[in-house]
Amino acid sequence: MDKNLKGKKVSAISLGCDKNRVDLEKMLFALKSYGLDVVDDIGDSDIVIVNTCAFITPAKEEAISNIFDMCALKEKGKLEKVIVSGCLAQRHKAELTQEVPEVDAILTANDNANICEIVEKLYNATPKKTKKDTGRLFTCHGPYAYLKIAEGCSNACSYCTIPRIKGRYVSFKMEDILDEAKYLAENDIKEIILVAQDVSRYGEDLYGKNCLMELCKKLIKIDGIEWIRLHYCYPEKIDEKFLDFIDKQPKMCKYLDVPFQHVDDKILKSMRRHINEEETRKFVEMLKNHPNIALRTTFIVGYPNETKSDFKKLCKFIEENKFDYAGFFPYYREENTPSYFMDGQLSQRVKNQRFKKIKKLQNKIAGELASQKLGHTFKVLLDYFDESKGVFVGHTEFCSPTVDFGVEIVDNGNIQERQFVDVKFLSFDGENFKGECYESSK
Repeated sequence: MDKNLKGKKVSAISLGCDKNRVDLEKMLFALKSYGLDVVDDIGDSDIVIVNTCAFITPAKEEAISNIFDMCALKEKGKLEKVIVSGCLAQRHKAELTQEVPEVDAILTANDNANICEIVEKLYNATPKKTKKDTGRLFTCHGPYAYLKIAEGCSNACSYCTIPRIKGRYVSFKMEDILDEAKYLAENDIKEIILVAQDVSRYGEDLYGKNCLMELCKKLIKIDGIEWIRLHYCYPEKIDEKFLDFIDKQPKMCKYLDVPFQHVDDKILKSMRRHINEEETRKFVEMLKNHPNIALRTTFIVGYPNETKSDFKKLCKFIEENKFDYAGFFPYYREENTPSYFMDGQLSQRVKNQRFKKIKKLQNKIAGELASQKLGHTFKVLLDYFDESKGVFVGHTEFCSPTVDFGVEIVDNGNIQERQFVDVKFLSFDGENFKGECYESSK
């Protein structure tokens, strides 16, 4: 290694989604394989990578704030290099280059694979001729990892910036996905979470047919992988046959993340969603035939021309169906999206009011559903030990880690991280279940 890079330490701030997290983990692995030290503490590092999101305005603001903070540390001599990656870099590279010259490198998606060469150039180091190893340096707390199966999106929803940032939907080759899954299993990963902007369309562009079930059937056969979870499925692509498959396969988590965004036909059409109110309700009824499968969904409130009546309909829909988990976003007017140019934009005050009201409604529903689980025993995967609380923290197959409710368990002396255990749920505090561990779960 060149003397200019010897002993250099790198750390990262991950603000992006799970898909961007995968990209960051691959970059950190490459840097570690190159010979740099990867550390958790930014204060102990020479190089920091700010992995950003640009999906909605608050995410951009958070990213910019972190970039400025790192540049301030660099100005004080506490950092040497600041690198920006992720969607903000992809979407606003020219603006960042002009407005934040203190940033040393701004990486688009195509640059990620060349991170070591980029760092060499930043330090005027002699290129190191080494074989490029592929792998991941895991940044999650626990024995789970995200497995990206596609990039980009072709759905062209009116409010979404992703197609402009990431391009059209591109499925990854199945053999490459399976090889990465085997790598994860070899590294003691127990649960893989399939992610893409839309996992339910996997394979259609590459193989001319939908291959999600075929992919899952092959993933199931990999020794060491115990749970397979699906994030970001679109309702029009999930049918009874696929729900039966999830229900019957022990390794498939009884969980689906399916964004609805709204229920009113006028709004759905304006959003350019591929499903209407009647089809949405039929999907929910179909899912009720599989009561073991938990549903997480998301909705946008305050979309252009959403009337009081439209909002009341959405609230009633949520109240009637009592979703296990639901997330909400006040509509953000993102530049260069079709909805940006629409008439009927609502005030921020109205959007905030509706957001608070519907979130309060869902919190009540979620609390009621959670209370029904008390006194029952569930299989839990232990993620990590929280030293500040003196408890193990884990999650169930019906709760996605870091997204939904966690489970806190007092150490009984017989359990350890990365283990499946049977836990009796005793209480719920609005964020986590608390329970007692009875025995290991095979």
